[in-house]
Amino acid sequence: MDLLLIGVIAAVAVIAVTALAPRVGVAAPLLLVVLGVLISLVPAVPAVEIEPEWILGVVLPPLLYATSVSMPTMDFRRDLTAISGLSVLLVVVTSVLLGLLFSWLIPGVSLATGIALGAVISPTDAVATSIVRRSGVSPRVVTVLEGESLLNDASALVLLRSAIVATAASVSLWEVATDFVFAVVVAVAIGAVVGKVSLAVRTRISDPHLTTAISFLVPFIAYIPAEHLGASGLVATVSAGLVAGTGSVRLRPQDRIAEAANWRTLELLLEGAVFLLMGLELYGLVAEVLDDHGNLWLALGLGVMAALVVLLVRTGYVAFLLGTLSRRARRGATARGYLSAINDRVDALDTMARTRRDDLRALGVPGAPPVTARVDGDAADAPDAAGPDAPARPAAWAPGQVPPGFPEGEDVRRRQELRRVFGRRRKPRLGPHDSPEHRTERIRTRVTRRIADIDYLQAEPLGPREGAILVWAGMRGVVTLAAAQSLPSDTPHRALLILVAFTVAAGTLLVQGGTLGWLVRRLGLSRDGADERAELDRLSVDMARAAVDVLADPTLRRPDGTPYDAVVLEKARLVAERQGEQVDEDADAEADLSSVAAQIRELRLAMLDAQRESLLRVRDLGTASSGALTEALRVLDADQISLELRARDD
Repeated sequence: MDLLLIGVIAAVAVIAVTALAPRVGVAAPLLLVVLGVLISLVPAVPAVEIEPEWILGVVLPPLLYATSVSMPTMDFRRDLTAISGLSVLLVVVTSVLLGLLFSWLIPGVSLATGIALGAVISPTDAVATSIVRRSGVSPRVVTVLEGESLLNDASALVLLRSAIVATAASVSLWEVATDFVFAVVVAVAIGAVVGKVSLAVRTRISDPHLTTAISFLVPFIAYIPAEHLGASGLVATVSAGLVAGTGSVRLRPQDRIAEAANWRTLELLLEGAVFLLMGLELYGLVAEVLDDHGNLWLALGLGVMAALVVLLVRTGYVAFLLGTLSRRARRGATARGYLSAINDRVDALDTMARTRRDDLRALGVPGAPPVTARVDGDAADAPDAAGPDAPARPAAWAPGQVPPGFPEGEDVRRRQELRRVFGRRRKPRLGPHDSPEHRTERIRTRVTRRIADIDYLQAEPLGPREGAILVWAGMRGVVTLAAAQSLPSDTPHRALLILVAFTVAAGTLLVQGGTLGWLVRRLGLSRDGADERAELDRLSVDMARAAVDVLADPTLRRPDGTPYDAVVLEKARLVAERQGEQVDEDADAEADLSSVAAQIRELRLAMLDAQRESLLRVRDLGTASSGALTEALRVLDADQISLELRARDD
């Protein structure tokens, strides 16, 4: 009963503080940490200590999954170089430097123990970066910070594990590197499999409550086997979230909306509980350090010094990173011209091939290749070849011979090209996925995606102002505190080391987190959303065009195979042109109102599917921002749910 009462009180505190935070202009995590500290100082409140396994194995997996599943993988891919450097190289360098500092300043602490504490302090916290999302800073900065905080747990925890082993036995650098690669690779593979399987299961279930319940299990299903195999369970959770987030657009709109709402509620409660817990644990740490050392000045001094070292090292690395990204952006600007030329050349070749095909068909040349056949392939058996009365095509046109029916004296250059094509030997007919058109489309997609990446990196540059945010937003949080408590019980000065970690985590949260919004405004990096609204308008035009293309398809049929009425098609065109506006569904007296309404709904659902596919195409190419794509998909989901509810009422 006592635990139940404590849980209810904690939930009430989290809800109350979260509701109050916007009114006082302070982020809720900061208020919860302060509240926890104040409560821990009350004499009637006993010391609170939570086993680190509860944080690392129960609380963090769903929180990391919730963050990764909502992360735009397109932006994550574009900044993977920066994210991986911050997640691995910066963690290792910071841990080693802090290890040297601690082993030098604290008597009885070895270099291995110092590196272990450095690994505890080095990673930024995914929960702490929730403060960054609310500051209105550039989406690219948010993506880099969230990606770093999602991945650096693996490098920090593996380094922590190796350092702890080194305190009792010698381990080589090769063993540490092998352990790290194994932990990451196996975890990524497990997470990817779990994410794909969960998507396959959820797409076959029509109940949104069941799909949401399955999504609640996914982070633990990924975490448990990875930990049993010696890999990183947190990385497996992140991998599963990224895969599930990429494919979640294939789920029903009701499932996505219900899942997002439920996950946001769970995330709010867990995040708040974690920050409240950080503050509550202060009293027990202080009491233990006072018993061992008699005062807190050593712990506070070491904590402040460690925070300054972390800040200085991060500043140096971010400066190096900005220089690297700047050189990469300049190379990208140079390469963009070449890529545009390649795209133009591909378009020209594609136009030439289609023109050649159309000319052959218009002239009645036998064996004119279809869209999916090779121009120089064996197209005599193609379904759209000339009719049965056309003359048979020889195995190969002799050099200099003009195909039958081809007019002499017209377009000599094109005739020579056709003569060259038909003068080749027959080749095995290729399938549609090996056709020139398909290969051309693959090339065009890759080139367009690369051009979009270059445009994104140039439109969202990381300059000195953004670098200042990257440095100042590198806060520590609950991962640091939980990892510190996982130090062995026989570690020298264990309570002191944990309090040092707590000082760094709480200090960076309160000082850097409390001033981050002011720094963003001071540097002029706040966004008003105008660019995203402009992109959303452009996407609306693309979606309307996709809907009109569906209606223009001559093969369009109802699910039972019957054609649509002309009046229905006309009204559907009005819907497509007005992009989501309601139209009058009244028909003339002789029309069947229910049939007309049903046909209009069917057409609108078909148009919504086409619009969603057009948005997925844009996402694959990367030609629009992730924020605009998310908002456009949300609008489509709302339209589809409205249509389905109206159909159910009818």
